Amino acid sequence: MTRAHFPGIAAMAAVVVTSNILVQFLVGDWLTWGAFTYPFAFLVTDLMNRLHGPRAARQVILAGFVVGLVCSFVGSQIEGPFGPIVSLRVAIASATAFLVGQLLDVAVFNRLRQGSWWRAPFVASVAGSILDTVIFFSLAFSATFSFIAPHVDVAWANEIVPLLGRGPAAPLWQSLAIADFSVKFAIAVFALAPFRVAIGRYLNRV
Repeated sequence: MTRAHFPGIAAMAAVVVTSNILVQFLVGDWLTWGAFTYPFAFLVTDLMNRLHGPRAARQVILAGFVVGLVCSFVGSQIEGPFGPIVSLRVAIASATAFLVGQLLDVAVFNRLRQGSWWRAPFVASVAGSILDTVIFFSLAFSATFSFIAPHVDVAWANEIVPLLGRGPAAPLWQSLAIADFSVKFAIAVFALAPFRVAIGRYLNRV
């Protein structure tokens, strides 16, 4: 690890901490404010990958993973109206989704890095976001994985409701997952602009 990696580590830590705080605040029926900050973790990873290579990107991911574990521990010690604000299931789901999704991002980015400038960050972010979303919402809320922490009540997340309020009947957590991924996808598109600008500025300095 070199000093050049510290901005990436700081940026990833900021995204993880901010997202862990904002996830406590709802936006509408399906989202939290954290859904709008967390996807920028993929931008941080992709910038580090493009500028310093996959090893640096993985080091930044590891730093974010450790920060996420600390945030989950702190959250597990804070009592909300229905128990700790971070349950064991959510902590496990969050850590697993972050690590696996980010590492997939690095792998896909590396496979596509020789193509058009936008293809690697966009495809990698979308692929990582899909896996991140599936892992998190399944492990955190699906009744299938209740064995992870049988004492954690996720009955509310498995209530059968119209998908996103107007589609076929499905467990509530699936609506939450689709809404969350929609934001991730939109930010993957939006983040192409700051990615391009950051790369251009870096190249002009070296």
